Amino acid sequence: MKSIIQFQISESDGGYVAEGVSVPIVTQGDTLDELAANIREAVGLYVEGENLAELGFATTPSVLVNFELPALAHA
Repeated sequence: MKSIIQFQISESDGGYVAEGVSVPIVTQGDTLDELAANIREAVGLYVEGENLAELGFATTPSVLVNFELPALAHA
């Protein structure tokens, strides 16, 4: 059983996009705070009425987000 629902975050068109690593969830927001709220809502809708064990998750999984930084420029 997985205890973490993981998302990869990247910048896109002046906002942010979160893509689920092991779940079919994609959401976006203009700010990181808005994106965090949208991730919570999207995960809630994804698991609503579902048996988490059947989805491969523990009873109370955590949400982990990774933020991709742009490549560093070398001088």
